[in-house]
Amino acid sequence: MVKIFFNAKNQGLLYGPFTYKLPNFNKYVDKNSSDVLYDFGYPVEGFEAPYGKAQLVLIGDTAKLDYLPKNHKELLEIAKKYPGKITYPDASDFTGSAFIRNIIYDVVGYEALKDIKPNKEDVKKAIKPALDFLVELKPYLWRQGKAYPSTLAQLDNMFSDGEVYITMNYTPYHVLTKINEGDFSKTAKAFIFNKGTISNTHFLAIPFNAPNKAGALVVINHLLSPSIQAQKYNPKTWGDLPVISFNLLNEEEKKLFENVNLGKEAIPQDVLVKHSIPEMRAELIPIIESLWREVVLADE
Repeated sequence: MVKIFFNAKNQGLLYGPFTYKLPNFNKYVDKNSSDVLYDFGYPVEGFEAPYGKAQLVLIGDTAKLDYLPKNHKELLEIAKKYPGKITYPDASDFTGSAFIRNIIYDVVGYEALKDIKPNKEDVKKAIKPALDFLVELKPYLWRQGKAYPSTLAQLDNMFSDGEVYITMNYTPYHVLTKINEGDFSKTAKAFIFNKGTISNTHFLAIPFNAPNKAGALVVINHLLSPSIQAQKYNPKTWGDLPVISFNLLNEEEKKLFENVNLGKEAIPQDVLVKHSIPEMRAELIPIIESLWREVVLADE
């Protein structure tokens, strides 16, 4: 899934480059930002336009937990204190896989994987301390780590029912949506690790054989307007992080975002940005998921 853009671009299936044709892209987007230049480690080169950002956040029930963990060590402490009440989705789930990668970052650091070759033995050696940690964590998890929720939706339901005390999401303001819908208790609160959490950008591309490329450009440009980006930012409509740069907005445009009420349960955008960690290259992800299954899931 994460290599869709890479494969489509390499096989000549995309129209472009086209972002230079978008007035709002040129006016409001930081074109030198790495999260705009790369899609899961692959150069975009104008064949995709960003339209929003996501970042992994954890969500804890403050009525049931003494504190919200700030790192992997505190997560282990919480799991030991509340055995069976902590878990995460299986690596086959997108968010579960992201959580595993975030634990790797928290244990060994982003730099350890930044330039590593996609060789299984090299990756295993680099992330061994993190795999060891996940094995150590395992017996304190829900069902002693012998099974994991197959989807994020299942984990959310378990959190809503009080079966577990922590859930997670790649949409930073998911907690507000769930509280407003009555699915989560008002004591639910989003949190992140001190070293940060994984973030990425979502993009839009145009097929090479699209019958109305001009129309597609108009739609993409509209999605990059401050008014639409602010609507997407509002948790009541989407809760998506803006891809346009706040410092490129005029005072009236800035107010569109400042007037959005996030609530005390959510993490302010500036805090998320300061704690944002880039995604690793796409070819590393299936290797890591395979190692998790071999080392952590199969460990008995």
